[in-house]
Amino acid sequence: MARNSVSAAAGSRQSSVSSTGSIDPFSVAQVYYGPETDFTTHRVTNLIRTRTLSTVQTRSTHDTPEFLKSVPRRRASQDAQSMTPRKFLVDVNSTLQALLESEDTDGNMQITIEDLGPKVLQLGTANSNGFNKFDIRGTYMLSNLLQELTLAKEYGRKSIILDEQRLNENPVSRLSRLVRTQFWDSLTRRIDASLLEVIAVDPKNRSKDQSPRIYVPPTEKEQYEYYTKEAAKRPHLNLQVEYLPSSITAEWVKSVNEKPGLLALAMDHVVDEFTGQPTLRGKPFVVPGGRFNELYGWDSYMIALGLLVDGRVDLAKGILENFIFEINHYGKILNANRSYYLSRSQPPFLTDLALKVYEKTKFEPGALNLLQDSFEAAIEEYWNVWMSPPRLDQESGLSCYHPDGIGIPPETEASHFEHLLMPFAEKHNLSLEEFQRQYNDGIVKEPALDEYFVHDRAVRESGHDTTYRLEKRCANLATIDLNSLLYKYEADIAHTIRTKLGDKLVLADGTVETSAPWDRRARRRKILIDQYMWDEEKGMYFDYDIVQKQKSDYESATTLWAMWAGCASPQQAARLVSVALPKFEEFGGLVSGTERSRGVIGLDRPNRQWDYPYGWAPQQMLAWVGLIRYGYEEDAERLIYRWLYMITKAFVDYNGIVVEKYDVTRPVDPHRVDAEYGNQGSDFKGVAKEGFGWVNASYTFGLTLITSHARRALGACTPPGLFYASQNSYV
Repeated sequence: MARNSVSAAAGSRQSSVSSTGSIDPFSVAQVYYGPETDFTTHRVTNLIRTRTLSTVQTRSTHDTPEFLKSVPRRRASQDAQSMTPRKFLVDVNSTLQALLESEDTDGNMQITIEDLGPKVLQLGTANSNGFNKFDIRGTYMLSNLLQELTLAKEYGRKSIILDEQRLNENPVSRLSRLVRTQFWDSLTRRIDASLLEVIAVDPKNRSKDQSPRIYVPPTEKEQYEYYTKEAAKRPHLNLQVEYLPSSITAEWVKSVNEKPGLLALAMDHVVDEFTGQPTLRGKPFVVPGGRFNELYGWDSYMIALGLLVDGRVDLAKGILENFIFEINHYGKILNANRSYYLSRSQPPFLTDLALKVYEKTKFEPGALNLLQDSFEAAIEEYWNVWMSPPRLDQESGLSCYHPDGIGIPPETEASHFEHLLMPFAEKHNLSLEEFQRQYNDGIVKEPALDEYFVHDRAVRESGHDTTYRLEKRCANLATIDLNSLLYKYEADIAHTIRTKLGDKLVLADGTVETSAPWDRRARRRKILIDQYMWDEEKGMYFDYDIVQKQKSDYESATTLWAMWAGCASPQQAARLVSVALPKFEEFGGLVSGTERSRGVIGLDRPNRQWDYPYGWAPQQMLAWVGLIRYGYEEDAERLIYRWLYMITKAFVDYNGIVVEKYDVTRPVDPHRVDAEYGNQGSDFKGVAKEGFGWVNASYTFGLTLITSHARRALGACTPPGLFYASQNSYV
């Protein structure tokens, strides 16, 4: 369904016709498999080929010597093509059936290295009308064939002319092309008439009321009227449109857990191209994918890094404008724009996103105004969210993740808290379902559970849900990641006011902001981070427990965020690289935390997805940028190669898979993640159409930071050890 949301701009970004007049072999699917190329209904005249008839001709050009003009021309092979890549004539349904019967031996609608088929299938060439056969060999080409046939069938094609180039394309080129021309568009959403049926779907809704619902801020009357009118046009949706209260409390958020809904975002005033009447259009954004079908906080920043690389400034700008809307109407950048997320935020990246969008748009009208709006919103968020109790620890001056809320987070999978809640249900002689209801409503009092969920909500606000680093203590931790990000806010605000805004930013309430106080705030935070979090002997930063008044001993890759933010001194950066970095570097990149810190795993202590041995895209990208910032380019390039190799190899061996997270210690099947939430992006049949947001971004972003030699090695699936051994042999 998401493919219908592809914008007109997508078509212009992907050429559909080559200079020879034939279909571009790397066109997007809706172009490549469009009806105009169906040979069953249209005469195909674009094939580049020589004569295929067994005729004899004589040469008769002006440049041919006389003695050669009478020499018979050789009989042409039916597939002689003057170095032109092959094209195949394919009956979609029969070939797809034969391919699956032969190669998909485990019946999962994917062709991977684990399938035990012969790994060869013959296709007839187009120039011989299918008479001459050519072998398609190996997992990669066969899985690409499965993907292409799946797409062709979805577009209603019975027969196709298929370019060999789509089957044997360099995997780096193929994956980056798919991200650029397909995945971003498949993940793009707007909250308006064009996508209501897609965006209103909430896979996390476990309530009895499954009606889609949109909650609108009380000041946005135009939006309320717009959605009400559009809902009336679609009675089959049963779309409910409701106003939010003027004051949003934890009690109110809990009260609508049984009727959760989407929270409205920013919209533009436009003229309907069909009716000529004024209307509203939602500003676009990109969702992570899988069960996450809404605008997320720090996911969106990471996604924007890839969007900007791929020229999708429109989408990155839309994310920024929606963040500003959230701060203005909901008081914070939300964990995500659903009603059950109203009480909590996520790691803050607004200032850096605003600066990156500004650099891409600074010559456009209104760019400076958007930058100013962004920093006004960031300042509001800074004071009202991160520098206010309970998130601010008054004694240390540092900040914690500490959202408010009541009861059990409703967006989790049904079984997620069973092991925790069952003893309490048995204690009160209640069924699990009834105990949850009574506990949420305050009928049953359990202070121990109250304490647990304070920290659980904080873990979810941290974005690192879940990990033993934060479990049962997150709200008590001033984390190095959050305080590094707030240092970056302070430094960015100071620098931007000074260099972009004439050292004067007038806020909506008349307050005048200048750069000097923000410089002082940044310097003070660095002093506090060094005082409470830096361990010179261990060569890394640790979270600080504001209750126990001591540093945590959990070794987390977030220690490297200080380099991304620029709050580490050159000496501290050197210690981080020499002492800390080796603790986290694994086969496929950086692991989230060390095995020692995670501890022993067993039946009573299952693994958590933000612990060893798992690696995540944001940890990689922030580390790369931090290392480069301090001059450690070789270390950054090595980590980038490891991460991109792992993604590329899984993409090649496992039917084009791109997932949410990876086991960076597994060289063969790193997408196999045995953690509580599974792995988003792995549940597809035939062809993956979305990947996963921040992994897509890490791939395209990472490719901009490595050499062309490393990129060629990736395309050949050269393992990191072998690649760097060959590199060192030239030194």
